[in-house]
Amino acid sequence: MELNQLKAFVEGSGNFEIRVITHSGSRFYQVELEDMEGARHMLTQRGKPMLFRALDDVYLELARAGIHRAYLVQHVPHDEMIGRDAHYSEPLTSRMPLVF
Repeated sequence: MELNQLKAFVEGSGNFEIRVITHSGSRFYQVELEDMEGARHMLTQRGKPMLFRALDDVYLELARAGIHRAYLVQHVPHDEMIGRDAHYSEPLTSRMPLVF
């Protein structure tokens, strides 16, 4: 989903969730939108996944699209390495609210 598509989606729909995803050991953030049907869409730019270097950059782009609330989800490989199920696959238990 491109930035202009995100803005149009936000204006036309009220039931969605925005997740800011970061991976352990990485300094980059990605943005994912989950719509009411459960479909997930990564934020892209010219067809490639959009990466942000700081949360402030994420906040700026989301605010431009009319979004003021998101959830931070951090992927940590520790659980997978020791044989446990990854807890980030359950976003309700692994997310931190962001309000900007």
